Amino acid sequence: MQADAHLLIVDDDERIRGLLQKFLMRNGFLVSVARDAAQARRILGGLEFDMIVMDVMMPGEDGVTLTRDLRRKMTTPILLLTARGETANRIEGLEAGADDYLVKPFEPKELLLRINAILRRVPQARAAEPVRKVIHMGAVRYDVDRGEMWRGEAQVRLTATEAQLMRIFAAQPGVALSREKLVGDAARGDAAQERAVDVQITRLRRKIEDDAKAPRYLQTVRGEGYMLQPD
Repeated sequence: MQADAHLLIVDDDERIRGLLQKFLMRNGFLVSVARDAAQARRILGGLEFDMIVMDVMMPGEDGVTLTRDLRRKMTTPILLLTARGETANRIEGLEAGADDYLVKPFEPKELLLRINAILRRVPQARAAEPVRKVIHMGAVRYDVDRGEMWRGEAQVRLTATEAQLMRIFAAQPGVALSREKLVGDAARGDAAQERAVDVQITRLRRKIEDDAKAPRYLQTVRGEGYMLQPD
């Protein structure tokens, strides 16, 4: 398996999104999720992924149409998931540019094997053209590789804790992260308290948001924690 490969799961079924995310994270992947093609486009506009796992049958823009459009812009591997297993459907998905096609229902282990097989085929080709990962949040952009935040041409100074929080959020955009998770990953010494994380989030919002009291990008998810939702 490719170390710390970052996957984007696109599926309109919340239960399936959650199950796939948990399973793949348990198997060592970084995983972000999108509920439909529109949200997937927003996330892909701000971050590069190692692979996209996408349902075909979604309301609005379907997975085959999105695959066909993405292929005009990027070479990121795409694995399509669908309940329609007819040969014509598989051919349509592959002709649109998908790397593989898996029919529902499927065994999670088969999904894992197919993902790993695809990733083994692509690292060398992708490594020749490194792409800098940048997350956009309105007028603010965050350079994931450098750990730098910019507002226009001016660099935004981040404290060590703020920088660590941004690295955690940037690794899983669109995913709600609990205070416990953020404390465990970001806090040091006396800062290892949930209330200290709340303070750091408030300070970070002032640097990201146009209105820190009505956050658009660093959102509070009731009962779950905080989530970075880039453009």
